[in-house]
Amino acid sequence: MTGETPRPDWDAQQLCAYLETLRSEDGIAGMARFGIVTDRALGISNPDLQTIARKAKCNHERAMTLWDSDIREARMLALYTAEPKRLTSSQAQAWAADFNSWEIVDTAADLFVEAGLTALIPVFADDAREFVRRTAFAMIAGAAVHMRTEPDETFLAFLPLIELHARDPRNFVRKAVNWALRNIGKRNRACHAAALALSRTLAESPDKTARWIGKDAVRELTSEKILNRLKR
Repeated sequence: MTGETPRPDWDAQQLCAYLETLRSEDGIAGMARFGIVTDRALGISNPDLQTIARKAKCNHERAMTLWDSDIREARMLALYTAEPKRLTSSQAQAWAADFNSWEIVDTAADLFVEAGLTALIPVFADDAREFVRRTAFAMIAGAAVHMRTEPDETFLAFLPLIELHARDPRNFVRKAVNWALRNIGKRNRACHAAALALSRTLAESPDKTARWIGKDAVRELTSEKILNRLKR
């Protein structure tokens, strides 16, 4: 299959076979340096996977099969080629149960937001598994940027959830909680005031993780760049 170009009529097996021809040991080594799980990886970059996805086009049933392959690149391709309008809450939860890498989480979070599955945010946040909980806050972070017409109240309502989980010390959770808080604060002036207030509260917390989240968020939300942008 080397030299062929992916087509919309290719099935999951053909796409997986094509991905195997692109395997890169250097790519695998590079991914490992960025904390990406590589035991089932082929070392193909995300820009290259996005090019393949554009050629293969969206196909929801095929995406389901690609996910089941358990190959890192096939799963990324599943996320790129799933049809958001057809993605159900149960499918999203089943995928989340398999999450084992921050990059899978963050890519899936964007898809889940596009699919209108924000009702899953508190469900994922309540899940003790590190990458499932990260999904909740990656979804908040993405929604704060992409859901431009959503009322501010939607995002302000997430602040208690952020405060609740700001003491989770696990690396991929705390970074996502921080990310969500900062993105809400950067949305507009009203959101900025509320997010900054919470950030300052967390910055004074006796808990080390909450304190780091708060101080880092205060640093960005009070930066000249952000304050100037919010004045426009």
